[in-house]
Amino acid sequence: MSKQEIGGQSQNLAIDLDRLRAEMDDLGAIGRIAGVPGINRPGFSDADMEVRAFMADRMKALGMLVSMDAVGNLSGLWQVGEGPAVMAGSHLDTVPMGGFYDGALGVAAAMECVRTLMDADVTPPCPIEVIVTAEEEGRFGGMLGSQALAGAVDPGWLETAVDEGGTRMVDAMTAQGLAPDAYETARRERDSVKAFLELHIEQGPVLESEGVPIGIVEGISGVFKWSVRLSGVANHAGTTPMDLRKDAFVGLVEFARRIPEIIAAVGTDQSRVTIGAVDLTPNHPHTIPGEAVFTLIGRDTDLAVMKAIAAAGRQQLEDVASAMGLGLAIDEQSWLDPKPCDATIVAAFRRQAEKLGLGYRLMPSGAGHDTQFMAELTRAGLIFVPSIGGISHAPEEETAWPDIEAGANLLLHTMIDVANG
Repeated sequence: MSKQEIGGQSQNLAIDLDRLRAEMDDLGAIGRIAGVPGINRPGFSDADMEVRAFMADRMKALGMLVSMDAVGNLSGLWQVGEGPAVMAGSHLDTVPMGGFYDGALGVAAAMECVRTLMDADVTPPCPIEVIVTAEEEGRFGGMLGSQALAGAVDPGWLETAVDEGGTRMVDAMTAQGLAPDAYETARRERDSVKAFLELHIEQGPVLESEGVPIGIVEGISGVFKWSVRLSGVANHAGTTPMDLRKDAFVGLVEFARRIPEIIAAVGTDQSRVTIGAVDLTPNHPHTIPGEAVFTLIGRDTDLAVMKAIAAAGRQQLEDVASAMGLGLAIDEQSWLDPKPCDATIVAAFRRQAEKLGLGYRLMPSGAGHDTQFMAELTRAGLIFVPSIGGISHAPEEETAWPDIEAGANLLLHTMIDVANG
């Protein structure tokens, strides 16, 4: 069958929303714990492996070639056509007490695209691969599955990464029959993947607030994470005059007050700086805090801006510490560069959205996704559908089914477009 025939035959194709919804319900039943809200499928947990086994069975039922690599990436390959595969998918692991749609929608929609093509007897000119990446949600601080596929794993991190409970990632993997020592075998060659497409919920409020069903992502923000320690003097809160205190918490508050000034001076509309976790010592009502340890997370879609924010943040911390007589220690824990989405994939998403009559907006992604690492391997693109209330990583996570239908159909037609390109 020629590419022209495929294009004509597939022009009016549409996914089966009821079937997609049923598959989402099946996925959402795995990782439920009595008395615990939401879905609980942390990376390399029993529930995570159970949902992978479930999806592997679904892939086999379609006649796909199914395999799992050393780090747990699950692949279902529809062996049609010739040359490198168009890959689509996302992840199935969740944060604790996570939502129904995060990651799972991208996997289920990719499977539904394959079913739709098979049902219509439309054969693409190249293989189609559905990928379920491993450990995307960062239980151990990274996105191991997509990092391994792209050859971007730091072996030192792999050996030392632990979760909040102190479990080593390599131990969690080994307990599930995986082979962390063989992580390099998961790496794909660039000429083996034609493109990577991902459908995801927005996890933010923009699309819903604007009444737009589709977000086409132009780039994914980079992110840096610091652990900052301000050290003062713990003392009696009733007997120490205000002007003689070395209050670590007041230093933290003064720095936090300056964050908007940092963004105004060197940032952009896409800049995000967040203090997300704070630990005060001794953390007693009648004692001046002698130490404040807090996380500082910075994001932007432009590398130069990220570097400017980091430099300005460091300078402001040094100024605050000096002015208040506090000690300062900064542990630069991680840095991930921003990644643009491939311009040809963005153009394909736009082209197909216009053909389908779908409203869309171009936008950045402030959150990390598998696309961020897949962009190091191949042409990669990401689309969003609205999150109701902007809520994600919570049991209340919700996306309207008409928006899901729109996103899945856009994924389908872009898959065909890219396969034919």
